[in-house]
Amino acid sequence: MKEYQAADIRNFAIVGHASSGKTMLSEAMLETAGVINRMGNIAAGSTVSDYHESEQKRQISVSASLMHLEWLGKKFNILDCPGYADFISEGLGALRVGDFALVVVNASHGVGVGTNAVWKYATQFGIPKFIVINAFDKEETDFERTLAQVREHYGARAFPLSLPINPGPGFNQLLDVIRSEVITYATDKSGKFTEAPATGLWADRVKQLHEQFVEYIAEADDSLMEKWMEKGTLSEEEMRSGIHAAVQKQSFIPVFCVSAENNVGIARLMDVIAKYGSSPVDRAKVPAHDADGNEVELSLTDPDPVCYIFKTMSEAQFGELSFFRIYSGSVKVGSELYNTDRRSTEKIGQIYILNGKTRTSVPALHAGDIGAVVKLKDTHTGNTLCGGKKPVSLPKVGYPKPNIHASLKNTVKGEEEKVASGLAALHHEDPTFLHQVDGELHQTVLSAQGELHLEVIADRLRRRYNVHVELTEPRVRYRETIKGKGDSKYRHKKQTGGAGQFAEVWMRIEPKPRDTGVEFTQSLSGQNVDRSFVPSVEKGVKRACEEGILAGYRVVDVKIDFYDGKMHPVDSKDIAFQTAGYYAFKESFEKARACMLEPINMVEIRIPEDCMGKVMGDLSSRRGKIQGMDMDGSFQLIKAHVPAKELYRYSSTLRSLTGGRGVHAEDFSHYEEMPREQEAKLVEEYKKQRQAQQE
Repeated sequence: MKEYQAADIRNFAIVGHASSGKTMLSEAMLETAGVINRMGNIAAGSTVSDYHESEQKRQISVSASLMHLEWLGKKFNILDCPGYADFISEGLGALRVGDFALVVVNASHGVGVGTNAVWKYATQFGIPKFIVINAFDKEETDFERTLAQVREHYGARAFPLSLPINPGPGFNQLLDVIRSEVITYATDKSGKFTEAPATGLWADRVKQLHEQFVEYIAEADDSLMEKWMEKGTLSEEEMRSGIHAAVQKQSFIPVFCVSAENNVGIARLMDVIAKYGSSPVDRAKVPAHDADGNEVELSLTDPDPVCYIFKTMSEAQFGELSFFRIYSGSVKVGSELYNTDRRSTEKIGQIYILNGKTRTSVPALHAGDIGAVVKLKDTHTGNTLCGGKKPVSLPKVGYPKPNIHASLKNTVKGEEEKVASGLAALHHEDPTFLHQVDGELHQTVLSAQGELHLEVIADRLRRRYNVHVELTEPRVRYRETIKGKGDSKYRHKKQTGGAGQFAEVWMRIEPKPRDTGVEFTQSLSGQNVDRSFVPSVEKGVKRACEEGILAGYRVVDVKIDFYDGKMHPVDSKDIAFQTAGYYAFKESFEKARACMLEPINMVEIRIPEDCMGKVMGDLSSRRGKIQGMDMDGSFQLIKAHVPAKELYRYSSTLRSLTGGRGVHAEDFSHYEEMPREQEAKLVEEYKKQRQAQQE
């Protein structure tokens, strides 16, 4: 096995909005480097990257795939990431361990919400960005329009290192700014090309761009700036030596034009990555925490092995596979590493380098490299493995909150334990979905990044654990309360031949301010009721509050006063006063102008401006109340209060309304009184359900 020095490794994540061509870009790179003989395609499910059943079925990337190749003596570790926001965890893990991001923009569709999201995350991780504008072989592509849009979002320093000469069907020529040449690619998808000096108008254009390019390079280095100021230019050698520094400082952001599907522009993109792209040496020191939680700095040259697990997945053929990046030292087959998060020791079995599902076993990997290891017993996504001499923990990825929910319904009895253990295992693989058992409404709720994410989780659960489940609309946590005062004098009397039951409870109730809960008090005077029965009445009241009176939902924001009653010297007992308290409260509640409350969520929606009318109309139909609007670049940010009931699968509707360009986040805000017609409907459904149960 060839061993690579850290300076000769290029770790990068291919990210971008859905359908921008990321998978085909990685496929073209593999073919150009000779890893594969011919490119696969998405429709046939034959790409190296999208090899999972769910990916081939849906014709989209669901999981980040690791691939590698060699180009100009450099090892590329490529992480092809899904574009759908549903699978953002995959992109976040890849950006966490990448040394730069290759951000792909579709020439026809332009910058999308997903493009902005990955750009923001790459910036947070402190890694440089390259922009690849893809699909110039399609109809109606406009380079200047797309470049203007890119600059509007990411600044004027987005600078083209190649321009399309003949965009549209048949596209195969590029103007290369670094070399001042016209590059003509073969039309057989081989990636082969010929070069010729730029002439005519193209020569004028490349001269102008070249001068601007040299200025950007000089800005990144003080010594080069001095030479540029003196001579008004830089030599070829000086310019090339400065490109790497300029990329690191992002004094300019390289923009490349390609057609991944036809393998046009890929070879020159790979040349620039090999010569000037970031290596692990550019992030030679990274922050970490020691065993006592103190901040320390981890160096690439430290001898002790330290690696970060950025992804775990279960494979039928291999079992659990853990993907890792090494930040110092070497990881070898048979070595023992300490998991600082789980506080357990792991023995390293087989180590692999991967090209999609193709695994190549290697004896060791060294600082800066990326690989995978099988069958770690207690290690999950986000964990740090290190040598035992100086245990450290690397920072974890912060994942966005899930914004769509569904109830997981078992269709076969007796599988509850298998479902629970399956969900726990899947969560270790993918921390961006959550699951909880809702004891109040007796349902298991899955919370995910989108509808597609929910479906993929349910599919994995069925396939891997052989369980029978389906996704249904989750029940909403409505609440019951009162708007007025009520009172009752309830007598419970039961005679069964032996000892009887007797209790009389006098009760009054009144509303409390929102979110102050249920308050039980007693203001008994005299000896009508023994004080020992007060807890019994309170128990009965609590049971009624938990069960609900109108529609079976918990009672909130009510003050209850047990102020008098009667008892019997023989027949009064705990159960009698519990029962009397239970029914006294129900009677009081029904007299106190009872009403239903519904949960209201605060929703933040980010959409293109041209979709405003449709989205606002849809929000209105969902009883949404606009709380504010703002601009975010060319996107509109809408804040609105929307009833939780109206948000079931909203992310799918939003994507449909915005052509996949809209995203939203939601969080619980407050409870609000339900409209009377909605309340009547809910109460009627509850009555029918109770009647059916009794029959």
